[in-house]
Amino acid sequence: MADRREFLAGVKNVVIKIGSNALTLPQGGVDQGVIANLCANIAALQHGGSRVTVVSSGAISTGVTELRLTSRPKHMPMLQAAAAVGQYVLMSHFAAALSPFHLHAGQILVTRTDFEDRTRYLNLRNCIDALQRTAAIPILNENDAVAVDEIRFGDNDLIAAQVTNLLGADLLILLSVVDGLLDSANQVRDIVHEMDKDVESMVRGDKSSRGSGGMGSKLIAAGTVKTAGRPVLIANGKTPDIVAKLLRGEPLGTLVMPGQKRLTAWRRWIMTHKPRGRVNVDGGAASALKNEKSLLAKGIIAAQGRFVPGDVIEIFDPAGQVVGRGRTSFSSEDLQKIMGLASHQFSKVLNRGAVPECVIHKDDLVIV
Repeated sequence: MADRREFLAGVKNVVIKIGSNALTLPQGGVDQGVIANLCANIAALQHGGSRVTVVSSGAISTGVTELRLTSRPKHMPMLQAAAAVGQYVLMSHFAAALSPFHLHAGQILVTRTDFEDRTRYLNLRNCIDALQRTAAIPILNENDAVAVDEIRFGDNDLIAAQVTNLLGADLLILLSVVDGLLDSANQVRDIVHEMDKDVESMVRGDKSSRGSGGMGSKLIAAGTVKTAGRPVLIANGKTPDIVAKLLRGEPLGTLVMPGQKRLTAWRRWIMTHKPRGRVNVDGGAASALKNEKSLLAKGIIAAQGRFVPGDVIEIFDPAGQVVGRGRTSFSSEDLQKIMGLASHQFSKVLNRGAVPECVIHKDDLVIV
C-alpha cells in the first residue's frame, strides 16, 4: 500500500472517539493531561482548516468518582445518576482545555433514535455542521442519563462509527489504552485489509474496566466505517500528541483500510439502523445481491423477527454469512406469505392490489 503519510494527506474531516480508560486516571477522576493534550491537537486541526468531531466516553466513570461510589453501578437508575453528574464535570474539563485556543465545547447527547429517525438524523448533522462553522468543537456522548436499553447503543465506539457515516468524514480515530489491534505475540497489527477470521481471532474477551467497550466493539465500529468506504485508526489515547502523530503518518496503531466503494448518504443512513429482523437467501439470490440487484421474494428461504415496511433487515447467505442489509418493502407477516414466490403472485396471495415487486430495492440495499 502507499505510504501512510500519502494515504492520510487528504484528511480534512475527522471523527475522534476517546474511551473512558484513556480519559481517566487509574485511581479515578479525569486525566486532565490527556484532555489538555487532545484538545491542543484538536485546536491545531481546527485552526488549520480541518473539521473535527469528538465522541467522548467517561461520563459514568467520572460520575462514579464524583459521587464517591466504590464501583461502577450495576443498575440502570444509578448508572443514569452517575452519568448526569459526570457529564457536566467532563464537559467542564473539555471547555477549560479548549478555552486557551479560543474554542468552545459544543455538547450533544444522543440515543439510537436520533440516528434511526430520518428527520432527527438530518437535524443532528445540521447541528454538527453549524458548530463546526463557529469556534466550537462538537463533543458527543450517549445520553446515559435518560437512555434505556431499547434506545441505547451501549457503546460509544458504535456511536463514533455512526457519526463518521453521518458526516461522511474522511477518517475515524478510535483511542483507548491499547496501542492497536494486538496479535498472539502482543505485537501491533499495522494494517487490516479485510475483517476476516484472522482479525477476529485477535479479539480478546476483556472489556474496558470503566467503560462498556473493548477491541471487539472497535472492530465492529471499524467494519461499519470500512463498509462505507472510509478508513479507521485504532491507537493509544494516552500517547502524547497521538492525533497529530497519526495524521502525520507515523507508524502508530492499527490502520483499517476502507472498502472499495464509498456509500451514498442514503445508504450510510441505512447502515445506522439496528436490524429488526433477518432473512436467509439461496445461493442465486446471494450472488444477485452482490451484483447490485434487488432482493426478490423468490430467493428468500427463511425469515425471522417482527418488522414493518421501512424497517431495516439483515440478509444472510446459505453459509450463514451476512450479505448485507436494507429497508424492506414488506412486513414480516406478509413476507412469510410471499417468500419463495414470483412477484406476479403477490397480489393474489396478499389479497390486495398494487404491491412492490421486490422485498428490498437495490437503492435501499447495502452490501457488506
